[in-house]
Amino acid sequence: MTYVRTFPASRRDGTVPGAGLAMEDGGYVVAQLRTNGHRVAEAHLNGDSVKALTGSMVAYEGKVQFKKASFGGGEGVMKTLKRKATGESLDLMECVGQGVVYLAQMGSYIELIALAGDKLSVESSALLAYESTLSTNVTFAGMHGMSAGQGLTTTSVSGHGAVAILSDGPAICLEVSRQYPVTVDPQAYLGSSGQLQQGFVTGVNWKSLIGEGSGEPFSLQFSGTGRVWIQPAER
Repeated sequence: MTYVRTFPASRRDGTVPGAGLAMEDGGYVVAQLRTNGHRVAEAHLNGDSVKALTGSMVAYEGKVQFKKASFGGGEGVMKTLKRKATGESLDLMECVGQGVVYLAQMGSYIELIALAGDKLSVESSALLAYESTLSTNVTFAGMHGMSAGQGLTTTSVSGHGAVAILSDGPAICLEVSRQYPVTVDPQAYLGSSGQLQQGFVTGVNWKSLIGEGSGEPFSLQFSGTGRVWIQPAER
């Protein structure tokens, strides 16, 4: 899977290391979605559509229609009922037409992630927009949802296309390898992708060691191969 950061590239040719996608006018192009600075995403429409968080449109150019969207790629009744039953909340709108839609949410930073046939597990509260070539579902999150106060389910996005996620500050992408598992605070966790196994570290955490413990019983540990995204703040 390739990924795109929303902070400036370190290469002079305007590409992001590991992504192979070019920068254009200060934003990184990923199919229909691109960033405009750190806190705005642009959805470029040419008769097609993107799905975005309801109320996230701050401006648009051209002829674009907005309508309430169902969850998933052509989601049926069963998936809708599953989402409601599990409490995984995601209110989406579909943006259709010709033009550019500008998306933002409460001044949050925006990270673009390109999927190439793989799956991204992401907290529904962090999902801003995704392209129409992708499908979504509700999946079991393990105990990390309970430890973060989020519930037992999370949102999965799969297929080929780009996803825009929200972060409180610039998102950090951590590489996970078999030699080096990654442990994160569940309150900072945004999403993950790859061949990962999720476990837990219990007992004293690093906040307790500096006298700022909040009673959080778990830290999340990911092993295998893949990537984990975190934000530099807690929900």
